[in-house]
Order: sequence, then structure tokens, then C-alpha cells
Amino acid sequence: MKSSKVMPIPEGYTAQDIKLESSTCTGEKTIGFYDKHDRKLHYSELVRSERDIRAFYESYGIEYNK
Repeated sequence: MKSSKVMPIPEGYTAQDIKLESSTCTGEKTIGFYDKHDRKLHYSELVRSERDIRAFYESYGIEYNK
């Protein structure tokens, strides 16, 4: 069972910086905070289902609106 402790949003990021990316080769999806300067996803996690996306938002105390 996962911890229900809410983590702070990483410094320099906002909820609007959350992005879902999909690999063009494998189709594997990841979610994380997108940095516009280096064009990379940081604090990323693997996404296997809609539940993983919801869990990512909830782990940072952000309301998920599909």
C-alpha cells in the first residue's frame, strides 16, 4: 500500500508543468514535470494506466481533472 503523504511540488515547477509523454519507439508513457529550458521531463514516473496518472497528481496534492 502506498503512503498517503503528500510531497511538495519540486521547486521551480507548478501544476501546469506536469506533462505526459509517450515514447515513439515503444509507446511507453511517463508523467513528470516538464522543464521548458532543457526540454526534459523531471521527477518522472512510468504510466501503465489512468490510475497511475491520478496517483501522480495526488502524490503532489494536485487535483486531477481528466
